[in-house]
Amino acid sequence: MFNFRKKRICVALSGGVDSSVAAYLLKKQGHDVFGVFVRGYNVDGCQDKEAYDARHVAQILGIPFYVLDLEDEYYKRIVQYMLDGYAKGITPNPDVACNSEIKFGLLYEAAMKLGADAVASGHYARVERVHRTWNIEHGTEKNYCLREGNDGNKDQSYFLWQIPYERFSKILFPIGKLKKSRVRMIAKKAGLFTATKKDSQGVCFLGKFSFVDFLKQHIPYGQGDVVDMQGVIIGKHDGVLLYTVGQRHGFNNNAGHEMFVVKRNLEENKLIVAPEGDRALFCEKFYATQLNFLDADFKKQLEDGKEIKILARVRYRQPLFRARVSMKDRKLTIIPNVKNQYKLFPAQGQSVVFYTKKGVVLGGAIISG
Repeated sequence: MFNFRKKRICVALSGGVDSSVAAYLLKKQGHDVFGVFVRGYNVDGCQDKEAYDARHVAQILGIPFYVLDLEDEYYKRIVQYMLDGYAKGITPNPDVACNSEIKFGLLYEAAMKLGADAVASGHYARVERVHRTWNIEHGTEKNYCLREGNDGNKDQSYFLWQIPYERFSKILFPIGKLKKSRVRMIAKKAGLFTATKKDSQGVCFLGKFSFVDFLKQHIPYGQGDVVDMQGVIIGKHDGVLLYTVGQRHGFNNNAGHEMFVVKRNLEENKLIVAPEGDRALFCEKFYATQLNFLDADFKKQLEDGKEIKILARVRYRQPLFRARVSMKDRKLTIIPNVKNQYKLFPAQGQSVVFYTKKGVVLGGAIISG
């Protein structure tokens, strides 16, 4: 006979359809559910509307609702981290940091203090229990793994690799096995007004706004030359710190064909570009640090000095590519094994995330060069 244990579950309610359905499904399963709206640092002024929608969802579902004000912490941990990164000439990923520092960091800790058994969200990813007993460090406890969401167009596992491994035993993604269309259908049948609400856009919590304009308000910049690999000036840019490797728009281009950013010369304020297929865009290998392992076998093999064949991605929604990875002194060397190496564009500061063929996330790291 199935032994159901009712759990007290905190759901991160954002005011959107995904978190609404996550809360609905958990309550339908019989759990003691409460919703929490996280107030972060918001730019577009829509946060109050989202908080209102989240509260309305909680009222419809008949669950308790709380607001957790993390505006100051969000600015320190996410916004400042992002601005500092761009000022140094790297391209940070605030959405990755937001998940590990805010949603499954400070919110997770607050939920545990409120007596929650688990924290749930509307992420398109899956946490599954593995039927063997070992721990990432000691080899004694039951193991959980993070997997890609079933909706390939919405999968968000790329943004979740930095969450501490031990927390996944108390993290739930109720819609991870569903397609987006199915989520909206469930919301409609449940009488949730969020069923037809548009998906949120922009950086986590900051809202929908011009990202470049936001950077310009906080980072010194000045126009400079866009040059090709021979040093010929082909256009102008608004400031090298505003661009990232692989970018092909946002700067003046008089070359007559599409050009991609190869690198940024901060000293001379020059943006160096090359056309598609140019050897300068090829990525034969790159490096990463600040590792977080989500699989004990993967961790042990690298620590034992082995070179491992895995799948990886360095951009959200980028198709997985084959690669070989090895580690020395906590620094990873990643060697892509793909035909179109010029399409990878591993940018310093971004995340490289590792997967198995079955979509299990093995861990990730920050690209260092």
